[in-house]
Amino acid sequence: MVDWEPVRGAPSPLTLENLDALNELGNTSVYLTSHEGSNADPRPGWFHGTSPDSSGETVDTVSSCVILVDHGDATDNSSGTLDAFYFYFYAYNKGNTVLDMEFGDHVGDWEHNMIRFWDGVPQAIWYSQHAGGQAFTYAATEKKGKRPIAYSANGSHAVYSISGSHDHTIPGLNLPFGLIVDYTDQGVLWDPLLSAYAYQYDTGSQMFQPYDPSYPVNWLDFNGQWGDDALPDGPKKFGVAQYAGGPNGPKFKKLVRTEPGGVGEALITGYTKRGG
Repeated sequence: MVDWEPVRGAPSPLTLENLDALNELGNTSVYLTSHEGSNADPRPGWFHGTSPDSSGETVDTVSSCVILVDHGDATDNSSGTLDAFYFYFYAYNKGNTVLDMEFGDHVGDWEHNMIRFWDGVPQAIWYSQHAGGQAFTYAATEKKGKRPIAYSANGSHAVYSISGSHDHTIPGLNLPFGLIVDYTDQGVLWDPLLSAYAYQYDTGSQMFQPYDPSYPVNWLDFNGQWGDDALPDGPKKFGVAQYAGGPNGPKFKKLVRTEPGGVGEALITGYTKRGG
């Protein structure tokens, strides 16, 4: 939809292979809109997504994608810098509760980690959190074997490096207490790599190449929003809407970065830039 009106001439059915056709029918103003609506009550089962099985796989559901970005700084003695993005899609985002009202509920949610490799060795990892995030040295993070553990916040899905409570009242500042708080714990283990598409992103051509020809590609070029638009007459408190609009997709998440978190975003703990 665009401005809550159906998009005329849209492909039917919409698939991951033709989603980018909507760019010519509204571009970034297009919202992938659910039948039930972001304020559905009771909430339909699909809002809860697909639960991982005992191995951590979301069976029959591709719930994530991996995008590799080579910086092109290889030398005769080094393979250079590579950023590996791990994107996670959630069907519904349940916002935080403040003064007995939820804020920031919306259909569709994208979150991600990014691991910075230098010469094939992981150096740093970024955790996306709402409009920003945090980056740490790879060595500093909790792991299962060699793989880092990420904690998805209850409802909002912001990604954290540890379990517990996480204040984000003031973006970029984490206090031991606060008005707007995310909560994480050691819940069900999810291994996104067991059900994921994988791509390489060329920074020059700005094109995505699948690592398997069976993987759909065109959805990555969709410029619109992955969820319903904000409700025009939805409930508000202090001027902030309970039901927000859906997010844009992976291509808008700063795939080309100098530092692991992007300019103006990273909170780095002990990370030293390599190769220059």
